[in-house]
Amino acid sequence: MKNKKLNNNNLADANMVTKSNKRTRQSKPKQDSTINDIEDALKFNQHQVNKIRASLLKWYDDNKRDLPWHRINSDDDVVIDVKAYAVWVSEIMLQQTRVQTVIDYFNRWIQKWPSVHHLAQASIEEVNEIWAGLGYYRRARFLLEGAKMIVEEGGRFPRSVNDLRKVKGIGEYTAGTIASIAFNEAVPVVDGNVIRVITRLKTISANPKDNTTVKNIWRLAGQLVDPIRPGDFNQALMELGATLCTPLSPNSSSCPVFDQCSAFTESKINPSVLVTDYPTKVVKVKQRRDFSAVSVVEKLEEGEESNLNNCDDMGNNKFLLVKRPEGGLLASLWEFPSVCLDGEADLVTRRSAVDDLLKNSFGLKLNKKSNIVTREEIGEYVHIFTHIRLKMYIELLVLRSQDLNKMKDKGMMSYKYVHTKTIATLGLSTGIRKVYAVV
Repeated sequence: MKNKKLNNNNLADANMVTKSNKRTRQSKPKQDSTINDIEDALKFNQHQVNKIRASLLKWYDDNKRDLPWHRINSDDDVVIDVKAYAVWVSEIMLQQTRVQTVIDYFNRWIQKWPSVHHLAQASIEEVNEIWAGLGYYRRARFLLEGAKMIVEEGGRFPRSVNDLRKVKGIGEYTAGTIASIAFNEAVPVVDGNVIRVITRLKTISANPKDNTTVKNIWRLAGQLVDPIRPGDFNQALMELGATLCTPLSPNSSSCPVFDQCSAFTESKINPSVLVTDYPTKVVKVKQRRDFSAVSVVEKLEEGEESNLNNCDDMGNNKFLLVKRPEGGLLASLWEFPSVCLDGEADLVTRRSAVDDLLKNSFGLKLNKKSNIVTREEIGEYVHIFTHIRLKMYIELLVLRSQDLNKMKDKGMMSYKYVHTKTIATLGLSTGIRKVYAVV
């Protein structure tokens, strides 16, 4: 079969050709080849489907990775619910995170909350504590809210894609993964790995981020999914993308479906074409550059000043932590007091901003003679989010004991003093843990 490339302009071109044919060839209607190209690009024929299913499932049976969320197998309803829960947790963790990183987090999570009923009893602070370091904390909050919703509605895990989509935080991909793996529903799943595999199988050159392209890839994945072993097939497709059909160095010679791959075939015919040309590279959105001044506020009780420089005796020290708002970036996590800056700022500007925050939010008195024991510039730390490059200016501010007096006009800001040993158990973001490590 001739290799085809699909792009967003082909359909319009096909319509134009059709109209032209109608005008010039009225007596002999002719089916347009461009339309056939598009139709071919948007479907697999039955021979391809059968070949890909058989080859991919055999390869998966021989090569699948031993992962903890794959080990739960039973026809018992209770165990199936546990499997659905495990798949759900693992898939949410795996978003934006490497498999090897997720394994330890998953094991700790399941040990603490072995079922959706256990998770529903947790607090957001407990969840953030276990999640700390995985990033994208909104995902953890959705897991907790979703668990509460399932328990409130009877405690039985939804069995179908449509019902799963009603759970807070479960989208089309996660619903398809749970439904196919835990409940054997013959539905497709499409993640970055699947997009890469299918665009190479069909040499789809359209923008992989475009909504129309994504819908077409979902349709193609739906044609491929095996009706008898949908869960295994979906995992095989994702596993192929993760291990062999990689972004930069695909191992085509070991690929179980290389003989069905249009990109591989085309690369053999035309040396200027590479398998890695698919999917089409999309220009990344430029990162926003943010700046903040972070003040690690340490409180000394009476008699503790003599231990100020004794690093072995920090267990009695207390640090001021502030809880972030429930919505937005790093929602509900604890952090050291910080204030956003308009850009690069000098020491005077930074200290003035921090002083205003501590005074106006907590009523802390910063009288150098009587209240400040020491104030030291520690350094800078740059933390990278997906879309933000945050530069933090870090200081250590040691104060003599004084009561916090939160100002009324600051609403419901939560804060507390915690001991050094307690900090390690809290749900702090990776960036804030780095700040503490620097201090």
